[in-house]
Amino acid sequence: MSIKQKARPAGRSRYPASLPDFRNLGVVLRTVVLVNALGLAAVLVRNDQIEALFGEFLDMAVRVEFPLILSVAALFLLKPLLLRLPYAGGVAVVMLLVAGVALLSGSLLAPVEVDEGPRPLVWSLVVGAIVLIYFHLRGAALAPVLAEARLLALTARIRPHFLFNSLNGVLGVLRRDPRRAEEGLEELADLFRALMQDNRELVPLSDEIALCERYLNLERLRLGDRLQVDWQRDTSAGAALVPPLLLQPLIENAVYHGIEPGAAPGPVSITIARRGAEVFITIANPLLDAESHHAGNRMALDNIRERLMLFYDLEATLDTEQDADAFRVRIRLPFRSTP
Repeated sequence: MSIKQKARPAGRSRYPASLPDFRNLGVVLRTVVLVNALGLAAVLVRNDQIEALFGEFLDMAVRVEFPLILSVAALFLLKPLLLRLPYAGGVAVVMLLVAGVALLSGSLLAPVEVDEGPRPLVWSLVVGAIVLIYFHLRGAALAPVLAEARLLALTARIRPHFLFNSLNGVLGVLRRDPRRAEEGLEELADLFRALMQDNRELVPLSDEIALCERYLNLERLRLGDRLQVDWQRDTSAGAALVPPLLLQPLIENAVYHGIEPGAAPGPVSITIARRGAEVFITIANPLLDAESHHAGNRMALDNIRERLMLFYDLEATLDTEQDADAFRVRIRLPFRSTP
């Protein structure tokens, strides 16, 4: 994710420049790796004596790691300020911070280091600029055209057979329970309305849960008592922002592979819990045919895993677990109630 800021005027750039989200684990790790890589490259360029490389590496670590950690921590704390600034202002704040940290680090090391003049300050500013350019280019590679196309393509679509099954379910109860048939048509309309919306922005998890409840009500029209759903919900997790249509495809998979092929009733278990700054989601269903289930779910799981990566970088994960009689999908993502 990126810290969204004011876009540049139309026509100047296709990519609305934005600073990286300095509270994102992926951004922090990439920053640390990139800065250390630049430091190692600088050591290798300026030193042609192999026997002296180890000492140079240690010296580089002393000079780089402390200001790097301090800069990353300061940027973490300054995220609310950066959110309110235009891109140019945010860049200026980041570069001023880098310069200030470099001067502070230099003054602390002055008693034990030889005075090198402005070189450490210049190096810090150059590295800071390279890091910002890297994240700008990385953002441009994902947005807008590429990222939007991928997000729209990866947004899960309900299987075509579901529409026909739902309509048949509505017809099946039309005579004996007209009111339930009317509710079924309203639920079907709500479901497809959600599919037709612009699904590029995060939505509250509570909205996703409500959408899944409509979907499950429709499935009960044709599956009846065979479909048993066990919800375990933490109400405090409902405000978390998640990618649209995150849960529905997984629940549809659970019904399609775990309930529909069988003749006996089966449970679909959905657990949503918040633990501190993270939200955990588990969806489990009976495993009737291990081979067909694995093959049928691979594309949906890969698509959702990639969507989580696009929205959250390394802060979210999707894992699966399979035992003798159950298949489980586990999702971990950060709790964020604001974009």
